[in-house]
Amino acid sequence: MSLQENRVVVVTGASRGAGKGIALALGGLGATVYVTGRTINEGDADLPGTVAATADEISRRGGNGIAVVCDHGDDRQVQALFARVEREQGRLDILVNNALLVPEGLVDHGPFWQKPLALQDILNVGMRSSYVASYYAAPLLVKNGEGLVVNTSSFGGRCYMHGPAYGAGKAAVDKMAHDMAVDFKPYNVAVISLWMGLLKTERTQRVFDAEPELYADMEAGAESPEFSGLVIDALAKDPQRMQRSGKIWVGAELGSEYGVVDINGKQPPSHRSMLGDPTSYNPAVIE
Repeated sequence: MSLQENRVVVVTGASRGAGKGIALALGGLGATVYVTGRTINEGDADLPGTVAATADEISRRGGNGIAVVCDHGDDRQVQALFARVEREQGRLDILVNNALLVPEGLVDHGPFWQKPLALQDILNVGMRSSYVASYYAAPLLVKNGEGLVVNTSSFGGRCYMHGPAYGAGKAAVDKMAHDMAVDFKPYNVAVISLWMGLLKTERTQRVFDAEPELYADMEAGAESPEFSGLVIDALAKDPQRMQRSGKIWVGAELGSEYGVVDINGKQPPSHRSMLGDPTSYNPAVIE
């Protein structure tokens, strides 16, 4: 079956960045999208963007954007989020686990012990929050008889990227997708991990703008945050998507397979040759 009509979607961490782009792409295709985040007012965060602004833009694009202020470090708020979705919609078709706490010092040079200990907070809102959101979303997805869960991830799950805290978080959500797929398989719910490339987000754009000549080539090859949303849409429409469940997929490669191009009309490059192949897991199941 194809998850095409009247979709109900939850995208976590969608005030800005990848989550915002994914939410806008899916909302622009007519979905009802619940967008979560902690930023209520412009200026509350160092970077621009609020959950309300994302929801409003979805509605302007023809979808139904619903802003939910939610701290994904608080399990009770996450439980309330999905209770609201059930109460208002009675269903859930797609969950995108994207919420991520990006701590200060993440991209600083040097070994992990010379960086703030708070870097491990990324294992709470990032790794753990993906588990919790999936936990509370599961009954709604199972009730549908079909569904899709996407964990946004990166090549950092396979290579050294920003240090062990970041790498552990990405490797964990990759493995989580594999293992959750085993549990969800009887219910026709697919679970994948999506490796995104360098994204042209508010954060990276700030870096590009600071030194445009230095980063010109990187900016030219960067993906828009909406590209991942278009790839997720194509996957949701694929009647054979269960065959992709439990695996890690490079967004650029999956887009190429489905004939999905970025909003600039270009096909983003895969970084597999430079950063490594997606992790392969043993098919053994021990309960």
